[in-house]
Amino acid sequence: MSGMLDVERINTYYGDSHVLFDLSMQVREREVVALLGRNGAGKSTTLKTLAGALRPRSGTIRLEGEPIELLPSYEIARRGLQLVPEERRIFSGLTVAENLELAALSAADPMPLPDIYAIFPRLRERRDSYGRSLSGGEQQMLAIARALIRRPRLILLDEPFEGLAVTIVQNLLEVCRALAAQGQTIVIVEQNVRAALSLADRAYVLDKGHIVFEGSTQDLRGSSEIMNRYLGV
Repeated sequence: MSGMLDVERINTYYGDSHVLFDLSMQVREREVVALLGRNGAGKSTTLKTLAGALRPRSGTIRLEGEPIELLPSYEIARRGLQLVPEERRIFSGLTVAENLELAALSAADPMPLPDIYAIFPRLRERRDSYGRSLSGGEQQMLAIARALIRRPRLILLDEPFEGLAVTIVQNLLEVCRALAAQGQTIVIVEQNVRAALSLADRAYVLDKGHIVFEGSTQDLRGSSEIMNRYLGV
């Protein structure tokens, strides 16, 4: 059965270095999928390949049945796939509101700012603050909000909890759970395995560019061998 996103045997390289090996995965509509593995396993490379920042040398990527692996990243974004990169990449010289308004300019039907602020009340409070003055947690909220304002069909979160205080992680988890409950399809890459598994329906585990596990989060929790060997949990 086809999913919202169907990835078939993609191979991605950095120059001559082969990073992803015949990687296949599927994301169904309205589900949350965790992509897990140790540092260097190929998780972020997978997200960048899906979003068009990297082009696979072979294999296919279909978004709602249409091939996208040869499309530029802006066209993939226009079709409803949004990447929230690990680096966040907010504009430090623009205010929170200006960051959001700029993201909305290229959206066909942008989410109204009051709706964004309802999801992230802290951004409403900081709407006139410049990006450079935001805390790490506030920057992450803004990075996610910039993607959401474009009403994505599928959102890719790359290490959204990295380096954040426990209370901020809990807040962001609650936001992600609320989005999932409303039907937002999400793929999350995260070193915080327990946080990711608490959010996701299914998981893939990568090791050196290969998928070594795919299944429900319940099955993954029940496999001490996979958890210990590939995730260090």
